[in-house]
Amino acid sequence: MLMLVKEFGPNTPGNITAMNAHRANSTSLLSSLLILLAVIFLSTACAAPGGSTSSTFPPTTHPQATAKQPPAMVHIPSGPITYVALGASDAVGVGSDQPGSQGYVPLVAAHLPKGSHLVNLGISGERLHDALTEELPIALSTSPGLITVWLVANDFVDGVSYNAYMHDLNTQLGQLHTNSRASLVMANLPDLTRLPAFASLTSTQKAQMLVQIKRWNTGIATSAAHYGVRLVDLFKDGSQLTAHPEYISGDGFHPSPAGYVQLANIFWLAIQG
Repeated sequence: MLMLVKEFGPNTPGNITAMNAHRANSTSLLSSLLILLAVIFLSTACAAPGGSTSSTFPPTTHPQATAKQPPAMVHIPSGPITYVALGASDAVGVGSDQPGSQGYVPLVAAHLPKGSHLVNLGISGERLHDALTEELPIALSTSPGLITVWLVANDFVDGVSYNAYMHDLNTQLGQLHTNSRASLVMANLPDLTRLPAFASLTSTQKAQMLVQIKRWNTGIATSAAHYGVRLVDLFKDGSQLTAHPEYISGDGFHPSPAGYVQLANIFWLAIQG
């Protein structure tokens, strides 16, 4: 793990504080795809009336979001703040030519007040359950003013069950809500079926995959509303992040430099409200 400590100001994405951790041996995309197909098949085959699926994991009790809950507020003060990013390879900037400046995290940080600091805790291949011990404690120790979270794609593609993911998500958001005064902003799943990495799927498999993406996003939205987290909805408006080939890198999965610019803009629009 390498830490570089600097200050940054508006529109200077290279002048930041960075903490980027990388895993040397992450799960291959092919293995993850096979696991995902198996999970989609089992979820469809085992579906019970009402859309529930069988699982050995204890049923998840979801927080109840109501129409009376006000929209989550994000407050960015005029003075310097500490911005912490929780995430995986997208937070690291995999797929860009210069991750330290082209990734969405430093691009978001460039909008913050001069003198602010960035702590980028992104780890390539990270799943949410591992982030609870590898990223979350550090985030809570930095007294952040802003926290962004995007930890869902690896869990979904690697075949983590919906109940297991939602259990970990509620654990994470509960701790952030209770133990931090930071404004919280979190992204959901875009339409992954549009990615070249999944081009070999049949139309039926893509339809089944899309059903599961929508199910996960519904659960994520419910938890975000309960804990006062501003949701970055990457699925809406035709999933712009995955609908445009120029936004996807050569590996067919991660954003390209142009995709990271688009992703950062979507995050920043959500932060501004």
